[in-house]
Amino acid sequence: MGQIPHYFIAIPVSTELKETFFTWQETLKQNVSYKVWPHQEDLHITLKFLGAVEEQQLKQLRNNLATITHPTFTLSVGGVGTFGKHDTPRVVWAGVEKNTELEGLFRKIESVVTEIGFPSENRPYRPHITLAKKWLESYHASALDEVKEQFAADYFQMNVDEFVLYQIHPSKSPKYQIVERYRLKRG
Repeated sequence: MGQIPHYFIAIPVSTELKETFFTWQETLKQNVSYKVWPHQEDLHITLKFLGAVEEQQLKQLRNNLATITHPTFTLSVGGVGTFGKHDTPRVVWAGVEKNTELEGLFRKIESVVTEIGFPSENRPYRPHITLAKKWLESYHASALDEVKEQFAADYFQMNVDEFVLYQIHPSKSPKYQIVERYRLKRG
């Protein structure tokens, strides 16, 4: 008997921005050392991590997500930041400007998933696009600071017209498979 598949809900990054952020990852790789560099096709903005989902719960989840109505919107993404200690940050990310439309979509998804038994998020929502994670070895914090400075003013507009349900395949690359797309309504 296999493991129960894991899932999450996210906004996929546009093709053009995936190429931009892949270039950023290449620059970062020359300056810092991380165990995980997400595949270009796996770049996304997480809305809700679900973890293991049983088949019956997955059917209910898919149906409930389909009931969400939300207008399309635009996000400003860019700049480089980190989570964790300054000299050993666990995650390097591209920023996502939180706006009322993104916050509203997050709240609607949170409501739908908690109604069917998923735990509610107890941390503040911090949208981002993970570029690297799992810090590997020491480096001079100044090297990452230089890369942050290099991309500090680089912000882009991204149109959001859908969110997706992803299944995680840990041993594959890319590792995230779109299970279902949920289109937003033009406002």
